[in-house]
Amino acid sequence: MEQKKNTGTLAVVEEQRREKTDSGNAEISKGILEVQNLSAWYGKTLAIKNISMSIRSKAIMAIIGPSGCGKSTFIRCLNRMHEVSHGGRTEGCVMLDGKDIYARDTDPVVIRRRIGMVFQKPAPFPMMSVFDNVSAGLKLTRLWGRHWELEEVVERSLRQAALWDEVKDKLHQSGASLSGGQQQRLCIARAIAVEPEIILLDEPCSALDPASTLKIEDLMRNLVTQYSIVIVTHNMQQAARVSDMAGFFLADQDRAGILIEYGKTSQLFTNPKDKRTEDYITGRFG
Repeated sequence: MEQKKNTGTLAVVEEQRREKTDSGNAEISKGILEVQNLSAWYGKTLAIKNISMSIRSKAIMAIIGPSGCGKSTFIRCLNRMHEVSHGGRTEGCVMLDGKDIYARDTDPVVIRRRIGMVFQKPAPFPMMSVFDNVSAGLKLTRLWGRHWELEEVVERSLRQAALWDEVKDKLHQSGASLSGGQQQRLCIARAIAVEPEIILLDEPCSALDPASTLKIEDLMRNLVTQYSIVIVTHNMQQAARVSDMAGFFLADQDRAGILIEYGKTSQLFTNPKDKRTEDYITGRFG
């Protein structure tokens, strides 16, 4: 099956670029990603094919679809993590605030600071304390001066991650000593400490209990006032609850992931344009 042509990609970007400041001067929003004809391989195996979509500033984009359709590969391409995979390579472009992150003069380390990532399994650095886990990225990128400034950033990041009250007396304990839900929020605090524009979340709740999942979902709705967020999820209810936009991926006859359609979550879930989207959302497959 051929992928349907996606419309509205440039329109979303232009709409945000027309936003104005209170003084009436045009302002380009930060955290806009425009993906154009993106394909990715693992060696000779094509994983995703010709993906084109826009990710809005300060909105939550949910990527949904059955297992094996390239969702995780797609978001790993958004901050150049895919290229560190064995045999990983890409074609096409990913524009961050108007500049291609795959341009020759672009430093991938800078891109990974501007586009943070939190993985499916909570992964605090086990030999580091809670404090050192949050400050690790700051130290690596030298985004701090005196120690008291570092303390301020760590506290602010933990507060943003809704974790400060739970760990303020455990800052020097191992990050691995926290519960699973706390570890995931610690990883989010570590990601936002370096002040990214975008946060990528790859199935962040798949290993968590319902109470911890609810905390992560509440956290996303709070963080989206400051960051653009992209979340991969298999949970249709979660996508419907937390996201503003949604994209549906499916594997084609060659087992490469393609984008079937994307748009506002309310539209995608109530009035999808493609029968395959409707079939997946209503549980007929997947």
